Amino acid sequence: MHHLGHSGETKEMFQAQSHLYSLTSIFVSSMSLKCAVQLRIPDVINDHKQPITLLELASALRIHPSKTTCLHRLIRVLVHLNVFAETLVPKHGGGGEEEEVKAYVLTPSSSLLLSDKATGLSPFIVAMLDPALVAPWHFLGDWLQGNRENDCSNKLISPFEAAHGLNLWDYGGQNPEFGRAFNGAMAIDSQMMNLVIKDCKHIFQGLNTLVDVGGGTGTVAKTISEACPGLKCTVLDLPHVVAGLPESENVKFVGGDMFEFIPPSDAILLKLMLHAWSDEDCVKVLRRCREAIAGKNNERGKVIIIDIVISETEDDDAEATATKLFFDMLMMTVVTGRERTKKEWEKLFSEAGFRQHKITPMFGLRSLIEVFP
Repeated sequence: MHHLGHSGETKEMFQAQSHLYSLTSIFVSSMSLKCAVQLRIPDVINDHKQPITLLELASALRIHPSKTTCLHRLIRVLVHLNVFAETLVPKHGGGGEEEEVKAYVLTPSSSLLLSDKATGLSPFIVAMLDPALVAPWHFLGDWLQGNRENDCSNKLISPFEAAHGLNLWDYGGQNPEFGRAFNGAMAIDSQMMNLVIKDCKHIFQGLNTLVDVGGGTGTVAKTISEACPGLKCTVLDLPHVVAGLPESENVKFVGGDMFEFIPPSDAILLKLMLHAWSDEDCVKVLRRCREAIAGKNNERGKVIIIDIVISETEDDDAEATATKLFFDMLMMTVVTGRERTKKEWEKLFSEAGFRQHKITPMFGLRSLIEVFP
């Protein structure tokens, strides 16, 4: 029988085993978070107005006494993940010296899950962990080894389409409940723009008109128009998305296909749009954008992109780097897009006929990219 003769080798082997076990069970973090959102635990803690003990939490959630320890195990994981935090409070009914028990409070992360906030991310969490978006990952290996021979259009499909027989957009159209949840998640993400518009109003200075391509129900356009009075915003999205939406003096809606036509404007906004599309499709859209800002001697014309830029060296924030790489895998699995490095963005701009651009890291994981003809 072979024995490892060096204690260092043994330690390294078990560290490697622990690392692989951790990676294998990382989905537990996601699903535990989803469970907490579905139970509305952040709202319950917030409504309690003070640190809440396990028994108080179980009572508020109507957890059967036999499952109180299970609730504790869920909360323990989420405390470890810094979703919630622990503190100590006096134990009621204790005799003699006052005893203390653990109680739970919100952290900045769980504060973003409160349902009464416009920026509450709970719908985003639930939508992104919907079974329809989880299933494609089981097809990823087969998809990577597959080819296009069975696709008469010779067009690369995503693992999502391999799993469901439809691409993401068609699936959402045929499954309205999923479609509403997904669109709601995107709208919630757009609400975060409220927090940064005041810091980047200079981006829109000197502009008279703006087209928000793929702007959905107009959340971002409304925020920009309120922050920049006089700026006329047009939201371009698919006809069924914008049909019947109420307009205002400064926010209009146009149904159409961004690959075919983008209305003329001083500037075009692409927020988290290009990362969902292949390089070839992105170049097509960017060329349409260039056409849209080229008319009327538009000296101020530019394309404003809000998207992820993957650092070609490790970011200072390891968690941010990991999240960007995870989102890149998500774009590959759910759609046919990708997250891009600075060089990859530059290649797109060059192929679309743009000469200058400026990248400014901001918006958390995202960057502001201004592209000029």
